[in-house]
Formats: sequence, C-alpha cells, structure tokens
Amino acid sequence: MAALCNTLRDEGFQVSGAKSGEEALALLRSEPFDLVLVDLMMPQMDGIAFLQEALKVDPFLVGIVMTGHASIPTAVEAMRTGAIDYVVKPFKLSLLLPVLERALAVRGLRLKNAELEKQVGQRTAELEQLNKDLDAFCHSVSHDLQTPLRTISGFSEILRGHHGEALSPEAFRLVGLIQRGAAEMSQLINDLLGFSRLGRQAPAMRKVDLGRLCREVFEDLAGERRGRRVELRVQTLPRAQGDPALLRIVFANLLSNAIKYTRSRQPALIEVGAAGPAAGPGPVYFVRDNGVGFDMQHAAKLFEVFQRLHHTHEFEGTGVGLATARRIIERHGGRIWAEAAPESGATFFFTLPAIEG
Repeated sequence: MAALCNTLRDEGFQVSGAKSGEEALALLRSEPFDLVLVDLMMPQMDGIAFLQEALKVDPFLVGIVMTGHASIPTAVEAMRTGAIDYVVKPFKLSLLLPVLERALAVRGLRLKNAELEKQVGQRTAELEQLNKDLDAFCHSVSHDLQTPLRTISGFSEILRGHHGEALSPEAFRLVGLIQRGAAEMSQLINDLLGFSRLGRQAPAMRKVDLGRLCREVFEDLAGERRGRRVELRVQTLPRAQGDPALLRIVFANLLSNAIKYTRSRQPALIEVGAAGPAAGPGPVYFVRDNGVGFDMQHAAKLFEVFQRLHHTHEFEGTGVGLATARRIIERHGGRIWAEAAPESGATFFFTLPAIEG
C-alpha cells in the first residue's frame, strides 16, 4: 500500500493510504475523494463490503479492485456491486494508469450528470411555478380585461339602441366603431388565452378521420360564408394520429382563413387533400384555396403571433390563428408551412404522425 501510494504521487496523483476498510471509510467521511483503489481480500472487511459502504458515503465515487488470478470471478462480482474495473496482481504501472484515467473520466461524467439532473429538477420546478403564475395571469386577464370590455360594449349598445335618434350621424358612426373595437379586443383576448393554454395541453392521441372532421368544421363555419358560394372539395384523406379536439382547431383556422381570403372570388374554391410523404413517414395534408394569396418573401411571418400579411381594413382577424395551428401541429410532432403567390391562392401543408400497424 505504501509503495503504491508513493508511486502514484510521483505520477501526479493526490493519494491517501489506509490499512483497513474501516480506516478508509473514516478517510472518506472526513474529506472528498474521486477514486478508491481497494484490495479485494482484506481482513475484517473485504473489498466488496468496503465498496458497498463507500458508495453510501459518496454515490458518485469510482472504485477499482485489485485481486489475484484466483479471485477474478469475485472481482467481476465486485463490479456488479459498484466497482468500475479491476486489475490483476502483480501489475505494472503502465497497465494501471490507463485504468485510473478511465475511472476518473467516469467520475467526471457522474458528477456532470448529477449536476445536469439537479439543474433539470430546478428548471422543472421553475416551469411548474411559471405555469401556475401563467394560469393565474390568464384568469386575471379573462376576468379583469373582459369585464370593462363588456361594460364598453353594453353601454355603447344602449347608446345606439335607445338614444340613437338623438345622435348625429357622425356620433352614431363613432359609437359603432367603439363597439367594433371592443368586440375585436375581446376576440383577441380569447385567442391569446387559447394560444397560451395550448403550450401546456398534452395531445390526447388517437386515430382521427380527418375527412369527416374537415366537413364538420366547414359546416360549423356556415355563418362566415353566408350569402356566398363557397365550394369545398375534400379528397379521401388518410386517417391520422392526433388529438381530435386540437386538430379541429387547426382545420377551423385554416378553413376560416380560406373562406376569408376568397371573399372576392366567385365561386370560392377550397380543396383539402393529402400527398405522399415528404421527408417523413406519413402523408402531407393540405388546404388549398383560390383566394388573394400572398408574397412568399413574407411567408416566415405567417405563423408568428400578431403577424399579418394583409391590413385589417381589408381582412379582419387577430393574427393568432396560424400561430395556434402551428403550435398544435408541432405538439403532435409534425410541421406546417405554406406556399402562395399574390392573386393566385394559397396552400397550407402540414404533417401528422403516421398510424402504426
């Protein structure tokens, strides 16, 4: 033991020697060590028992067992209880040093992993607290902002309905603008609340008939196409793996956009279909329209919150719908993108997980 300690010190190691397992455990409890080099056969406490106790003191400690040829099976057993490696006596320093280096590398990885796990735990706790704060904020927004908006909307309605005759034409028009602004603000608040909740909502995955879902959503949007001729063509769509409620929101946003931006077309045409795989295992679904389209140099803005490619006086909206669709698709493990040209319509593509089996 003394000779080995002196030799390792000459190689640059900081070494402490102990003549028994109990003495070594006392050293471990008094100061930190990275590695223990322990003889397998020792009086009172053998190497396996020592390693078991040593790892209780420091779970990230690395151990190397020294043994004779006859005890190699026992040394292998020691590795199952926590040793990193073993060396057979008598050994040369040239053979021992690489074993020590590997063991110290393992020690470094253990400490890094422990630090990462600690950071992940702290970050998880922070995120849980942020989610609680966000829930409280959403409740506050919903209550504290919607209440004055309802007041503005309600009293402006009373003003127009009961006192409209006393208002000048210009005043009557301005009250109408107040009502419209309050309604837009209320819709924007609702859209933002829905968008924020999506970040914490895990998809409830199941098989979804997208063709049926698409037609149902189109019927729900009857009010948006009232008085217009809007033709929907739905191809036979492969079933997808996804959350039906969340995918309904995706189709609601994409079809609503298609209805809106085909307002100047007679008739308006909306086609929903699927193409073959594109750099992925599943099909690529699309929603295509013959509307006003957009310039592709601005396409990167489409899926960001509040980003709009048309003025609000041309087409209403809050600029949250496509950002919501993207968040839902990405939470399903898919992606969404668009292709278009001015006055030549737009096509929105998205992918979803393929159905297994």
